[in-house]
Amino acid sequence: MNNEGTMKSFMKGAVLLTIAGFIVKLLSAIYRVPFQNLVGDQGFYIYQQVYPFVAIFGIWTSYGFAVAISKLLAGSHQSAHRSILRIAFSYVAAISITVFVLLFFGAELLAGWMGDAKLDSLLKVGAFAVLLMAPLAMLKGYFQSSNNMAPVAYAQVIEQGLRVAVILIGTWVVISRGFSLYVAGQMAMLGAVIGGLGAVVLLLLYFRSHFGFLKQHSTTQTWPVLKEMTAISLSVSMSSLILVLFQLVDSFTIFRLLEESGLARLTAMELKGVYDRGQPLVQFGILIATSLTLAIVPLVARTSRNTSGRSADMYARLAFRVSFLFAFAAAVGLTFVMPYVNETLFQTREQSWTLIIFSWQIVWMSLLLIMTAMLHGLGKVRVPAVLLISGLVVKVICNLLLVPVWGIAGAAVAGNIGLALIVFGLLLYFKKVWPLQFAPVSYYSWLVGAGMAMSAVVLGWSLVADVYLFDGLSSRFSAALTTMTAIPLGAFVFMAIIGKNRIITEKEWYIIPFGRKLAKLQLAINSKKKGEKR
Repeated sequence: MNNEGTMKSFMKGAVLLTIAGFIVKLLSAIYRVPFQNLVGDQGFYIYQQVYPFVAIFGIWTSYGFAVAISKLLAGSHQSAHRSILRIAFSYVAAISITVFVLLFFGAELLAGWMGDAKLDSLLKVGAFAVLLMAPLAMLKGYFQSSNNMAPVAYAQVIEQGLRVAVILIGTWVVISRGFSLYVAGQMAMLGAVIGGLGAVVLLLLYFRSHFGFLKQHSTTQTWPVLKEMTAISLSVSMSSLILVLFQLVDSFTIFRLLEESGLARLTAMELKGVYDRGQPLVQFGILIATSLTLAIVPLVARTSRNTSGRSADMYARLAFRVSFLFAFAAAVGLTFVMPYVNETLFQTREQSWTLIIFSWQIVWMSLLLIMTAMLHGLGKVRVPAVLLISGLVVKVICNLLLVPVWGIAGAAVAGNIGLALIVFGLLLYFKKVWPLQFAPVSYYSWLVGAGMAMSAVVLGWSLVADVYLFDGLSSRFSAALTTMTAIPLGAFVFMAIIGKNRIITEKEWYIIPFGRKLAKLQLAINSKKKGEKR
């Protein structure tokens, strides 16, 4: 009974964090669209150049260190908790202050390396968000260690909600009053500061009202705690960091290489801004994989240690197959509606081909997130970390080689090459440590067949809608109507073929977050099929 209660509590917490994580990722993907519409491609370039600096440290500390602290607390006696929290806070605070100093006082140098001296003001504002990471990591870790996920989930949503509100409202005020795009960028970076502050205040209120301050105390050796905390935080956050690290590489290379290749400065800025349109598309595309990582992968870690109950193999196969299914469908679908999606969201169809190439990163990122998380659940972190670093190096080299030749399309190709290398390396390593067949050949065959059918229907409908049905309307409104009709039509065709062939069973759909409706749809499709046979 005790184990059953623990599992129910664990599942409840996992579901809460999954929902919060989904909301946060959704907001993160969506807010960039109205922001780009407010500031244009040049303003979007300005923001995206600096965003990775704050995001990298935020992911490492408020996510990676939070998990590390929770694991250390969960594995220690309660009398040692105060000592561990003191060490953790001091350590993360020291790193935060160091990074703050580097960002704030090194802003001119970093901006110079990116080729745009005016970016220094954004770096200085963003540096203040870094100072909030120590209390965020400590408080999140404390609540997670006691399996009290509600404060963590609420804090994540509050943090992102405040951030998005400040970015959009603040940017609108700044632009409407005639300030420069760089001031708008400062306002956007201020959003991260306000959001982090709101999360800290909320967590502190929970900490005081629910638990009070820890009174028990024992001496804990500092070095072992620091060593384990660093190792866990880096291994946990590495896969989440990879896309942001790729963005950092782009910040230092694309604009400079475009300008050096002979493009005018403003043209190079705008092209980089157009390239950055791909970021929210990829973030939206990997929402399913992110949700599965939060919900199913912890089950893999738990069931791999159990001798009874559901097998970890089942959860691992399911996580891989569902993630690949939705990622593949999203990438194929975007390939054929990208010009219309591009204009609907970002006002023009410029560089749609580049964004098509960029969008295929959805497939690689989805598989990368799932496999690295499962390997971490097995305690395998060193080889995945090496593969991630190798992929980052390949991205740098490919950017330097391809951007001067193919422009921003070269950077999109470079991203796919770097991520593909990581994924294939992970697949080979996975087969060694866990000889598991993720899916039969028939799964991939039906997936390709469903993708081809969806492509034919979407392409045909898009051409008819764009050329004939909505031809008399304004260009952007026509593109919006084409997008809003083509995507549901393509999704229906794809899911109808997948459902009829049951490459994922109804029982499996019920296990994943929000899978209940898909299970019912699949049952309806197959019951109709049986009725027709009779």
